[in-house]
Amino acid sequence: MRFTLTRSVLAAAVTVATLAAAPAALAQAWPDKPVKVVVGFPPGGAADQIARLIATPLGEALGQSVVVENRAGANGNVAGDAVAKSPADGYTLLLSSGGMVSVNPHIYARMAFDPVKDLTPVASAARVAVYLMARGTLEVNNVNDFIAYVKARPGRLSYGSAGNGSSPHLAGEMFKSQAGLFAVHVPYRGAAPALNDLLGNQIDFYFDPGIGLQHARAGRLKLLAVGSSKRSPLFPDVPTLDEAGLKGFDADTVFGFYAPAATPPAVITRLNSEINKILATPAVRERMIALGGEALPLTPAEFGKRGMDDSRRFGAIIKERKITAD
Repeated sequence: MRFTLTRSVLAAAVTVATLAAAPAALAQAWPDKPVKVVVGFPPGGAADQIARLIATPLGEALGQSVVVENRAGANGNVAGDAVAKSPADGYTLLLSSGGMVSVNPHIYARMAFDPVKDLTPVASAARVAVYLMARGTLEVNNVNDFIAYVKARPGRLSYGSAGNGSSPHLAGEMFKSQAGLFAVHVPYRGAAPALNDLLGNQIDFYFDPGIGLQHARAGRLKLLAVGSSKRSPLFPDVPTLDEAGLKGFDADTVFGFYAPAATPPAVITRLNSEINKILATPAVRERMIALGGEALPLTPAEFGKRGMDDSRRFGAIIKERKITAD
């Protein structure tokens, strides 16, 4: 009896030791093939540029290619659904704006997946600011004159966005609400098409997520204000909307990586560690600033909490403005 009990205890101990060693073994074995990053927005936008900025050094760190694939639609839901339904093996990741978690559940009556339950935060990539830009031919040169100009022409000016519920759209609605003005919203399938129409004078203004800054520098667009809580180091002379009188205005969003919910913790930990190392490199930090944002290394738990905090913040303006995905 004593021998049998001892053998059972030893067997249980071996099982526990094997299970404890499994995550480490998995971390060593993974990855043994290319990793795919699905981007929820079209090529050329902030999400796409951030994904491609990180993909190459991440592939070098992992010893495998990291391939970027664009699947635009429904403010990131098309890509989110695809990744949520992918095998939870660490070979399919999502790069999305935080709006997929913090905005979409508020504006879509139904979603094919639950971004909180079906996806898990891996690593944040960047805090992305939005910049209030007007077409180059508009007859104003500062934000206060612009606000007065739009107020004097209710419904006659239009502003673009990357789609209903996107951060540029919510920034526009915050702007209209706090400034007490009305302009017509024109949604696009991504920020790049909206920028193109702003350059072509088809719309009057929009909140740019950073991809239009080169055109502002060249004088093709008028950069009037920053939609963040602090000024941009790229344009230290451009005021925030808070400074222009819209107190507390902050339309920043956090872009980052997600994985299917059941992805092994060891894989999540490895990815988070490698991505955070990449974000700490001077070249990547400088490039993020050039894109109009800033690198934001966080733990998976911190990244998840940021999403929930933003959900409460954006949910309030969505409810107030009765914003829907339609």
